[in-house]
Amino acid sequence: MPPTERREGSLDGGVAQTQVHSEQESTNMKFAIKAWCKSGRARVGLLQLKSSSSLGQGGPPAKEIEIETPALLLTTRKGLPAFISPDHLSFLPSPDSRLLQFSPMHFMEGPNSKTITNIGGVHRLLGLQGYGFVAVPRDSILFLPESYSSNKNGASFETPCGRFLVKPLEYMKMITSMKPDLWVSLADEVPASVTAKRNKTSVDRTITWLDDCISLKPRDGALFGSIVGGCSVEERQRCAQEVAKRNVSGYYIDGFGLGDSIDERSTFLHAVTDSLPKEKPRQVCGLGLPEEVLQGIAAGIDLFDSTYIYHLTLEGFALIFPLNGKCKHDVSDPQLCATAGDYTKINLKATVYRKDASRIVEGCKCYTCQNHTKAYINHLLNVHEMLAQILLEIHNTHHYLSFFRLIREAIAEGKFEEFKQKLIESRREHLLAATLSAFELVTPVR
Repeated sequence: MPPTERREGSLDGGVAQTQVHSEQESTNMKFAIKAWCKSGRARVGLLQLKSSSSLGQGGPPAKEIEIETPALLLTTRKGLPAFISPDHLSFLPSPDSRLLQFSPMHFMEGPNSKTITNIGGVHRLLGLQGYGFVAVPRDSILFLPESYSSNKNGASFETPCGRFLVKPLEYMKMITSMKPDLWVSLADEVPASVTAKRNKTSVDRTITWLDDCISLKPRDGALFGSIVGGCSVEERQRCAQEVAKRNVSGYYIDGFGLGDSIDERSTFLHAVTDSLPKEKPRQVCGLGLPEEVLQGIAAGIDLFDSTYIYHLTLEGFALIFPLNGKCKHDVSDPQLCATAGDYTKINLKATVYRKDASRIVEGCKCYTCQNHTKAYINHLLNVHEMLAQILLEIHNTHHYLSFFRLIREAIAEGKFEEFKQKLIESRREHLLAATLSAFELVTPVR
């Protein structure tokens, strides 16, 4: 089917029938590049979203959201960060924190598509009309792709409630009912260990499912085409070139964080971005660590997820890595290295913080650092009080959003490569010091 055509398709379950018309890029999303790195692909952009979720529903008028890129999308559970309630979202930097990423699979055990349609979509369901929602098939925590159970009919996902096979038609019912501002086409993701034949099949299926999603596309919401290809440069290039031929608003680079090597990742990222038009935004899944984020930005990626923050918060860790490359923690303290952190993060469950009346990061402007001490959060963690995770997620999100802000400033000032090298070298030195100190604690004196 030519990418500029749409066929009529009926989405039952309370979802309105689509009409045949020429495919046009969504008018609800605009993207413009504001600055480029002097040498390389890193860029600063402006993503503008105008939510139409309230139109025709008797709600407030649509609001325009402007997000500078490279940007962090907040990973959510059913539309909200795991530990931050709607009334606490105002504690996060705005507008940087106004892009929320969710998986439609989160709602498979909740309200059905007809109910969400009647409510008016995910914005009205959650009462967050002033936020942008990005729908992606894969949730890197709860809904993991199961490549060996996927088939030509749909993608399989392992979930806490069992295994689900999601077909393009079923997926599009969910998208149409939820009315996200941006949404990603269904993909057949495979781990790095699959055979070349299975990897090629995943690309073929992903392209076919993209055409199915385009044919059933709702009028609202911008479509990002999924790009897969595993650990094959040729297959990733082929997939990117095929997706680039379709009329999509942006690109979603899938398949990272599934056993691939960080050393090879830069080659795959550059192979994909070289095959994509420069004027459209690119999002990636599976890059979370600071080094990985910088690696993605250097390849020309604009949007990242924040699963990394969730894992840190759940385990009681707080981000402390220096945003300016200067460490404020004493690398000569072996106790800190071995029991409480690695100079990227500190474990606030550790006994060393039981009487520590200092802030997580001195000078941090987040609500947590302005109002609470390490000792208090240590106490909350050790008595299993959920407020600990609330305070930690506020700090960790604020810290990482500040990291992205400094990256944008470095690109705009033509200093991105210097910023990247300084941070990576600083973290390498700190991690090495932590490793050596921990080794000294467990090695007998000779």
